[in-house]
Amino acid sequence: MTEILDELYQKARSGKSFNKLMDIIASDNNIKLAFRMVKSNTGSNTAGTDGITIKEIKDSNIEEYVQLIKEKLKWYKPDSVRRVYIPKANGKTRPLGIPTMVDRIIQQCVKQIIEPICEAQFHPHSYGFRPNRSTKHALSRMVTLINAGKFYYTVDIDIKGFFNNVNHTKLMKQLYSLGIYDRKLLSIIKAILKAPIQGIGIPHKGTPQGGILSPLLANIVLNEFDWWISSQWETFESTRQYKSYASKKNQLKKTNLKQIHIVRYADDFKIMCKDYYTAKRIYYATIKWLKTRLKLDISEEKSKIINLKKNPSEFLGFKIKAVKLGKSRHGYVAYSHVCNKALSRMEKAIKEQISLIHKEVNSNHVTKLNSMILGWHEYYSSATHVNIDFSKLAFSVKKFMYHKLRKIAKYGVPIINEMSPIHRRLYGKSKLKIWKLHNVYIYPISHVQHKRLLNFSQEICDYSPQGRSISSKGLTSRTRAKVIHLASRYNPYESAEYNDNRISRASMSGMKCEVSGIELDVDDVHCHHVIPRHLGGNDSYQNLRIVHKAIHKLIHATNTETISEYQSMIINQKALKKLNELRKHCKLDEIYLN
Repeated sequence: MTEILDELYQKARSGKSFNKLMDIIASDNNIKLAFRMVKSNTGSNTAGTDGITIKEIKDSNIEEYVQLIKEKLKWYKPDSVRRVYIPKANGKTRPLGIPTMVDRIIQQCVKQIIEPICEAQFHPHSYGFRPNRSTKHALSRMVTLINAGKFYYTVDIDIKGFFNNVNHTKLMKQLYSLGIYDRKLLSIIKAILKAPIQGIGIPHKGTPQGGILSPLLANIVLNEFDWWISSQWETFESTRQYKSYASKKNQLKKTNLKQIHIVRYADDFKIMCKDYYTAKRIYYATIKWLKTRLKLDISEEKSKIINLKKNPSEFLGFKIKAVKLGKSRHGYVAYSHVCNKALSRMEKAIKEQISLIHKEVNSNHVTKLNSMILGWHEYYSSATHVNIDFSKLAFSVKKFMYHKLRKIAKYGVPIINEMSPIHRRLYGKSKLKIWKLHNVYIYPISHVQHKRLLNFSQEICDYSPQGRSISSKGLTSRTRAKVIHLASRYNPYESAEYNDNRISRASMSGMKCEVSGIELDVDDVHCHHVIPRHLGGNDSYQNLRIVHKAIHKLIHATNTETISEYQSMIINQKALKKLNELRKHCKLDEIYLN
């Protein structure tokens, strides 16, 4: 699909429109790619109203589902959506809509084709639910505007129930304005929006949270707003030609135009301004624009203008404030902390998990706590004062942990040789006292250091060869060609899960044998089950290994002649160790080189 998606992106960049997208959406390759993407999502194990999960599809022939989806797309009528409520941090609940598995695959099919068209036209400083972008890029942009641009005022706007109040008619017009003219596709998207919700009925507005297509549709709704804000200063079109972007901006500063910039992550956005007068004008203009153009109301209690020199602004779980530098220096710099609500949530979560460990001493509960701590450290390491915030968090739970763990665990400085490899790599330098039970250390809560934020490189793009080459997702053309060739060799006698995971494993390994490390031609590729099927093994990604066909024979060999014939493939002790580990799972004896 890569060449097709690249072409869609380039056409959209050129301002062309699209009339025949359904042919691509209903193609075999697009449906199979959609199946792979849905399968890799952890939510695929959650059933819709029909009770079917990804397991039922994985155990079936994928070709049957391809035909089923093709037939359903001809006269598409979505199944009812299962309503689920999940708790929010403020004690309220958030409604989620869980489509059926087939409807999820159809939504993914649509998303894959319209995403490159939309990506070509989205604003560069929208960061939520977009390929390669993250919360850290949004934070970095805001910090850059404070530090380098001296934007010390922010307009914080909170849209009331944004996802539940999207106007369907306006959204369809916005899709049309992006060049999506295919009437059949527009009718399918409209049907997805109007899918009946179990126990409630047909919705007349909103994009159902929980649907695969919803985040992309939400970005389409607010894209118009992004460009409106941007046109006030950042992308203001001047009739006069300038030698450079810098000279243009210098001349614009002499006009009555006001310097403003938008940083958006989904429906959470900041409008950065130079002064209070500008902030006040854009605050009221934004409220009016959102109401008039998008039929959206704001929450007046949560929306405000903030002078960052005096008060912090909360954004994506962080508190950001402009703090004056030392007496000998001039200007302000952005300082960031973990917001108080997030710290309270973490404290509550730690205490709940410690209570669980106290009731049932189980290494799995300790591992779960460690994964929570590790996740928080990774996310909040972007805060400049993260070490101070997590030291306070550690202190707030210290007495509670002592009370619950003193009789069932040991407390002291960890021994380096008793640490797990991950613990040693991430926290090996820490000399803090921590708890140990069931031979597992609880990670030190306060041991976290600030990691410097980096702005998003606008050259990165999944829909151009140049963009992919500088992306972490980039693959060498030779390996990519081999993987595509291997993917064309679909085995109809194996499960859909096996065929899909075989390709994933080959791509991950870079088309190299996972035992010997040698580069493989497509004809040499064999896929080995770590735990054989007759011993209870399955076709999951974790249970498969890509190996050379000769290595595969060595793994299963029981006579000395076969071992002698192929043992030259084992070129070092590391490869021999891997081979014997796989033989051990097959209940076979180790091999020793002559």
